[in-house]
Amino acid sequence: MNDAEAFWNKVAFKYSRKPIKNIHAYKQTMERTRSHLSRQDKVLEIGCGTGSTALLLADCVGTITASDVSATMIAIGLEKAADHDVENIEFRQATPFDPCFDEEIFDAVLAFNMLHLLDDVPAAAARINSRLKPGGLFISKTPCLAGKAWLFKPLVSVMRLFRLAPPVTFLSIPQLEGYLKDAGFEIVETGDYPASPPNHFIVARKPGD
Repeated sequence: MNDAEAFWNKVAFKYSRKPIKNIHAYKQTMERTRSHLSRQDKVLEIGCGTGSTALLLADCVGTITASDVSATMIAIGLEKAADHDVENIEFRQATPFDPCFDEEIFDAVLAFNMLHLLDDVPAAAARINSRLKPGGLFISKTPCLAGKAWLFKPLVSVMRLFRLAPPVTFLSIPQLEGYLKDAGFEIVETGDYPASPPNHFIVARKPGD
């Protein structure tokens, strides 16, 4: 078990009970996401947590594979899906690089509030691109904290010492968008929900049909 898996396993039950901090921003994100999905889509969500977003979007797509590094998060998600009689979600403990995705191609990949938690964002962007069909969409929202690094970095460092926070990458909006463009994506929509500190929403398309 790696450090990230151990951390998220430890906090999974507390995380599942935590209310959404900014429900207005969350609703904006979901509204914009829904506008880009269709009932025939085969969708992958990476970093699904306990499955709340996958459950919310399940009615507007064909299938969702909801993946997360944490086995405990996945177990909670399975319980939620059973409780709500949602049958078109497959929960899978996996990272974006897991070989289980090597032979699968998706219409859309989703990643909400998780790219800043990865060690290698460019590699993840390239991997995601490889799992999309031509014309497929990568829809993400990412805290971009580079401008607030002077405030957040010391706090995160202290919390990391006590294993109270996961590793965090302090991304800027231009840096994040640059990583996606370098991976071969065309950016078709952006927004900040909320605006400060920016949680940057991006819809990026893999060129093709």
